[in-house]
Amino acid sequence: MEVKRMKQQINKIMACVDLSTYSSLVLDYAFDVLKDTKAQVLIFNVINSRDIAGARKFFDHYPGAYSGASSMMMNTGDYIQALKKERQANLQDMIREYTGEDQSMMEIKIASGIPYECILQAIETEGIDLVVMANKGRGNISRMLFGSAAEKVFQNSPVPVISVREKSTFKT
Repeated sequence: MEVKRMKQQINKIMACVDLSTYSSLVLDYAFDVLKDTKAQVLIFNVINSRDIAGARKFFDHYPGAYSGASSMMMNTGDYIQALKKERQANLQDMIREYTGEDQSMMEIKIASGIPYECILQAIETEGIDLVVMANKGRGNISRMLFGSAAEKVFQNSPVPVISVREKSTFKT
């Protein structure tokens, strides 16, 4: 049986970053792929629903809690907005390290929910052709209990997924 090869055009790459130490590896690889194409890169981050649930419990238990030095009263919605703003700034700083001031081919999106579900949904809604993500990230303990988000994306993605690993960890 002959397998027909097709050259697929890569127009949009999704770089899944969780702001762990592996995020720079993901961005390195995504930007290396970008050099050989005219693709756009979507930097994608998810605020995990577990974190939101924890914040909700905190603010339900301590209504009217203050936000540090700003002395601003917060609720769960305010907390999520502040977290998105902080992550947006952190991601902008990371991108600036790779691209300088030319960020015309970059876009940042921050979603909230179950990470692998948000990633799979964004693949469809954003027209993603290639996903780059680390095989490890923030949730190592939850991986033992529930399976990793990366593993679920690999199993269910309708587009190719590149797993980025730290070379020194996997030397033979």
